[in-house]
Amino acid sequence: MNSPLEKQSWVTVARIVRPRGNKGEVLAELFTDFAERLSAFKQMYLRSGQAEPQATGLLHFWVDRNHPEHGIFHFAGCTSIDSAEKLRGMDVLIPMAERVELPAGKYFISDLMGCTVFELPQGGAKLSSPACAAEETPRVLGTVRDVFFPGEGVAGTPLLQVETPAGEMLIPLAEDICVKIDVSARRIEVRLPEGLADLDVL
Repeated sequence: MNSPLEKQSWVTVARIVRPRGNKGEVLAELFTDFAERLSAFKQMYLRSGQAEPQATGLLHFWVDRNHPEHGIFHFAGCTSIDSAEKLRGMDVLIPMAERVELPAGKYFISDLMGCTVFELPQGGAKLSSPACAAEETPRVLGTVRDVFFPGEGVAGTPLLQVETPAGEMLIPLAEDICVKIDVSARRIEVRLPEGLADLDVL
């Protein structure tokens, strides 16, 4: 029989990098745009590799002022550098049901990764005859492996890193290019500007 934890879906909000300080705190790389809300959690879950997540009390959390992409966690029972060292490399998770709800048109990185990307024909799918149907239907480009964001204070559009049979392709996460995103179906439909595929295959 499966335990409740095994049935749970999870969101990875951080990955522990190393001990920080001498009282058991750890420095972690943050994977959420809503890090401040983590301080309200009294319990989080830690996982090493593919092991079952373990519930762990959270004493304190704050975002590093000098490096906002990092946060400091102090977990219950972690009181020394040695005990903090044992957490190095672990993922910090929360249940899927407890993640923040995003407004329409916004997506979690974890929802985009693994989606299949389909390229739509430039003129739109017409399917006017069986002879041209194969040319007019969307074709599979590949799978999203990562999402890249502009640096701090730099304007720009996030890029989808798509793994294709010809290599990696970077596709701007823009509404006029990514014309349909259905995370429940794990599907992204794109209409690429002329020449983009040739320029961005690495």
